[in-house]
Formats: sequence, C-alpha cells, structure tokens
Amino acid sequence: MSRLCSCAAVLGAALFAAGSGVEASPFNPYAADEEALPPIAADGTIHWGTFYKSPELQQAYQRLWNLGACRGSNKAITVPVAENKLVIDRLPEADFKGVVRAASGHLAGGMLAFGEADAAAVNAEPLVAQFHPAGVTRFTVSGPVPASMLASGMVIRLRAEVDARGRSTAAIKAFEIVTPPPGFTPDEVRPERVETIVGTVTAIRKNVASVRVDAGKLRRLTLTMAEDAVATVDAARLDLVGPGDAIEAKGRLWTGEGSMGAGTVFVSDVLVTKRSLDEQRPAAAPGARTVGAR
Repeated sequence: MSRLCSCAAVLGAALFAAGSGVEASPFNPYAADEEALPPIAADGTIHWGTFYKSPELQQAYQRLWNLGACRGSNKAITVPVAENKLVIDRLPEADFKGVVRAASGHLAGGMLAFGEADAAAVNAEPLVAQFHPAGVTRFTVSGPVPASMLASGMVIRLRAEVDARGRSTAAIKAFEIVTPPPGFTPDEVRPERVETIVGTVTAIRKNVASVRVDAGKLRRLTLTMAEDAVATVDAARLDLVGPGDAIEAKGRLWTGEGSMGAGTVFVSDVLVTKRSLDEQRPAAAPGARTVGAR
C-alpha cells in the first residue's frame, strides 16, 4: 500500500467537514477548519488538532497533492489517507501517574517517558508524554536540585543584598530556579537592602553567577554562591527532570499506529516532583573514590 498510502493525511479534513455538517468542496486536508483553531481556547482548553499516524505517508501525499496527482476522486487513495489521520481532541482525557524514565526537548514539543513505580515494571515499555508543539502544555517541575545545575539562561529568585556595583555582600546560601508568568516584570534592585531579586543568569564562572535584572537602574548583578548553597526549582523546564522523579499528568492516550512505547499521551497538564537530593545523587561504583578523597 506504499504508493496509495503515500497519499497520506488528506481525507481527514474531508471527514472533519462531514462530521461537522460542513460541505467539503475540493478535497484538501490542509484547509481543514480544525487546523485554524488557536492552540488554547478562551476557556483554557488545549486544542491539539491532527496527528498523523505515519508522518512519511502524510508528507508523501502532500507532495502528490502539490503536484496535482491526488484530488480526492479515488477511494483507493482517500480511504487509507483518511485512516492515517487522527483528531487528537476526540480522544478522552484521563489522569496518569508514574515515575520518570527519561525526558528530552523543551516545553514546546518535548517528550517525557514514564512508567509504573513498581520495580517489577522497570523493563516494561513506558508511556510517552508528548508536549504540545505550541508550548501550551501546563507544566511544572518542583523540588530540590543540586545548586550545580544552575546554568546560563535560567531565571532565579532569591533574597539577597548587593552593593552599589551590584555585587552580593554575602555568599548566597539559597535560591530558586523559576519560570516567571508571561508579562512578568521584576522589582528593581536597590543597593544596601535585603530584597527579593528575580533575574536571568547570563554566565556562570565557578561559584559566581552574572545575573541580568530587567527593571530599575541596577541591572547587572554579580552573585557569589556559597559552597553549600541549596537550590529548589519551581519552573517549566524539562532539562531539570530526571529519572526517578514522580509524575502526575492529564492527557489523551493513543495506543494505535504511530504511538510510542506503550502509548503516546498528548498531555495538557504535567506536574513533576523531584526526589530528595540524596536520591538524586548517583551511587558510587564499588571501590570508587569520592571527590576530594585521599
């Protein structure tokens, strides 16, 4: 069915039109009404649109459509094309819980594999949480992380005092890695006062962080971190998710053709809770020396 099914992903638009009572004129899946909907509705509902079980099939059909070779008159072509298209929003939403196996990517289009916490299920295929490509999946990871995870581009929040040149007057012992809401404007930083500072890390050199604050006159800070600094995270960053973290999610499960692992969950809401710092530390190999040991 390679040649016929290479006409992939098009009739779904016609089926959508038929299902909604709209008369479909020339067969063109790329003009489907559902594709024009915004990724998130006014009531907060996330709109997923279309998933192609075989992306290769869809791409091949698109090439044929653009060449004028497929115009919807041959059912031997349009039927497999229709069956290749899945309208995600028609899948029921369900709740999921488990333990993270792996994570990759970013909020827009990233993925997170997770399975059951039971040790007996470790080797079982995981579910794969697929984040919305428009970055509208509501996602938070919270809990303790090693202070060494601080990196350029992260936004931090802390209580500290800086001098007139923007240098911390004492080593920073605690800070949070956060994701500010859209439109957030931080308070200006005033010298010689202990205040809440929210800024973006622009560079890290050993234990010294350069931080940019987008408000006020004092916008470039130099913060020295204590060796035993404690970090916590309350952010939408997949790069801070690790194996063993707990996950709670809400999404639409697809286990048919084109799904990944035990099934793809198109997630609208994801909450990841970090393990304790002791649990996050990798176990030392037998006979291995710890850092600083003699």
